[in-house]
Amino acid sequence: MSLLAPAGPDPVPAAASKPAFASVNYAVAVDESASLAPEDMKAEKAAAARIALGDVSSSSHVTVFGFAAAESGDQRAVDPVCPRTTLDAAGRESIGGCVGKLRSRKKSEGTGTDFPSAIRQGVHELSTGTDPSVPRVLFLLTDGEMDVTGSPQYGDAAHREAEGRQQLNRELKSAAAQGVQIWPLGFGPAPDKAQLDRMAAGGYQKGCVELPSARPTAGKVSGAKDVGPMLEKVFAAAHCLRYQQGTSKRPPATLEIGISPLATVGSIVVDKSDPAVTVTYLDPSGHKVPTSGTYRKSRFELAGAGDTVEALKIVDPVPGVWKVKAEAPEGHRSLPVGVSVLWQGELRGSLTMDPPSPQAGQQATVTMRLQTREGYEIKDPRDYAGLRVRSELTGDGFAPQTLRLADDGKGPDPKGSDGSFTGSVQIPKSAAGALKVSGTLTASGLSADTRSESGQIAPGALPVTTALTLRAADSVHPGGAVTGNLAVHNTSGTRHTLRLSVADVRPGLLSISPAEIEVQPGESGTRKVTVEVAPEGVFGDRLDDDGLRLGGTVTAVDTTDHDRTLVRSPLSVPVTPEPGIWEKYWWAFLSAAALVALAAVAALAWLRQRRSRRDPFGLVLQLVSEEGDIVAEHPAGHGHKQWYEFAVVEPHRSPRIERRSHGPYAVQRSPEGGAVLRKRGGGRTRLPARGQVPLTDALSLSLGEETRSAKVRRPRSARPRTPTATTPAATEGGSASTYESYR
Repeated sequence: MSLLAPAGPDPVPAAASKPAFASVNYAVAVDESASLAPEDMKAEKAAAARIALGDVSSSSHVTVFGFAAAESGDQRAVDPVCPRTTLDAAGRESIGGCVGKLRSRKKSEGTGTDFPSAIRQGVHELSTGTDPSVPRVLFLLTDGEMDVTGSPQYGDAAHREAEGRQQLNRELKSAAAQGVQIWPLGFGPAPDKAQLDRMAAGGYQKGCVELPSARPTAGKVSGAKDVGPMLEKVFAAAHCLRYQQGTSKRPPATLEIGISPLATVGSIVVDKSDPAVTVTYLDPSGHKVPTSGTYRKSRFELAGAGDTVEALKIVDPVPGVWKVKAEAPEGHRSLPVGVSVLWQGELRGSLTMDPPSPQAGQQATVTMRLQTREGYEIKDPRDYAGLRVRSELTGDGFAPQTLRLADDGKGPDPKGSDGSFTGSVQIPKSAAGALKVSGTLTASGLSADTRSESGQIAPGALPVTTALTLRAADSVHPGGAVTGNLAVHNTSGTRHTLRLSVADVRPGLLSISPAEIEVQPGESGTRKVTVEVAPEGVFGDRLDDDGLRLGGTVTAVDTTDHDRTLVRSPLSVPVTPEPGIWEKYWWAFLSAAALVALAAVAALAWLRQRRSRRDPFGLVLQLVSEEGDIVAEHPAGHGHKQWYEFAVVEPHRSPRIERRSHGPYAVQRSPEGGAVLRKRGGGRTRLPARGQVPLTDALSLSLGEETRSAKVRRPRSARPRTPTATTPAATEGGSASTYESYR
């Protein structure tokens, strides 16, 4: 099914209708047998709920049932749990409740594993009253070990195992006949992988697209932490969705997940592990989006908010890196929160043939470029991983020819992994009249697109020939332009009118001028052409700091010669945002910053110099008696805020100076020389280098010889003093007394 506009050289429609994404009918069979451990049963239930949450189509349906085996007449093999439910907003919300009814069976209820009955039930649910054109998918969640040895309906005990295998083969053939795919998912320590593979291969093999990735395969869950990623990979393959796993952290945390520019609808799935975790969603611009309704151009729908897994479905999501903020109350932060995205999208192609009107026997180059639905080029090759490109040349006078188009940088392809698939073809010599080259893009998760270009075999000599040259640009800002020259040569005696346009891009993004060129008879020369980029407002949120690439095709048609196409030239224009003030004037900002830094360095140097001029460190404080004798010396330290605080101890017996925080005295070096003495409650007094000032009624303070050492110099005195006259300081600038604790 194609969801795109018709192929051709016309521009992509500006407002294409919203695609109705393909719905799928699901049945989920959950193993309830005794061979499953309790943690595996819990994982199966979580997996069943995730299938419903991850779907992107509101018209899909799901049925959930449990199964084991009927081992007596009053037992049954299948336990209906969730009837067929439409996966709209209400249906997705209700699935979590009914899935909770699944449980491991007691021995009295029948604990074997009856695969034939489970597949029979799934095929019945999927084929009864449903549209056969809608894909039918059965997910079989099991440990992969069939056990019907206790089931009487399989005959005598000695033959039950063989009969079970025969019935399983019949049910697999029935599933294939009814178009039911079987996707087994193995749980437990050692699921029977061979059995799972046989069941996957026994059902319907054609997937949603003709790609190997869409064929049913068996998966294996190796642990509880692998349930989500493994299931989503299997689910994405079955439904042709794209899957991407994001980050995982314990709350509170901000997780990130990228959404491709190709995505048209997707589900951000958050595995909270604990229902107490609350989640907020932020788009790539940092805006908090609603969990229901419309915001800007996107529509939102949340399901599972009260469960361990929730999913936000987004129609027309803004491409880029989304943020998921997970928060949890105390006591609910031990388990990690994981995020992933399942999405479906549209992939467009732009097809060109050079020359557009080749001659018979001439070599032509065919290029198909990939684009988003808005006409932007695709920058990340991961967005189109697994792509298949098919191309064919048809026309009058020859059989259809298959072309090989590749994006490998070899042969006619100038550059690999750039989203342009190129090949060459020899136009058959028998070709005459009309030509048509077509290309089809097919990728899982992306709607197929077919493009074609019609041409005509040119005669030996055209009346008007042209050649277009556009100057390559590293980047163009909105409102800017790319210039080039169109060489024209008219060999006829008639005036020709050429019509110029830009195709394969959303109208308004790119335009070319002049729109028409008149080529006079016999004229040979060049004409200047300009491709203009739309103003910034046209791009909206799509133009971010990384920029984008506009892909289009410049065409020139000779309207005088039966609208013959003379030019179809691919055009790629890298568009980046208009630079801000910083980008424009970075040199001025840097110069100003350098000046500010120099000023700051100068100010800091001045402050340091000012501090050093007042720092008391190195001053030697002397106590002088009334008789003029120096009775004690004390070297000052750096002090507090450039003030060295001290006290005079035992002034009448054995006077000495001790450092004390908040002491009655403090000194500071004076920039003019000497020092300044500060007395508590007594103001400040200048202390000259060769003078003294009174401290107590019997002692004065003077300055001794300058020192930068922590050691106390022996006092100079006219007469000897007893050793107790001075108390040496144990550390820099102070004594070893109990007052050292104030330092």
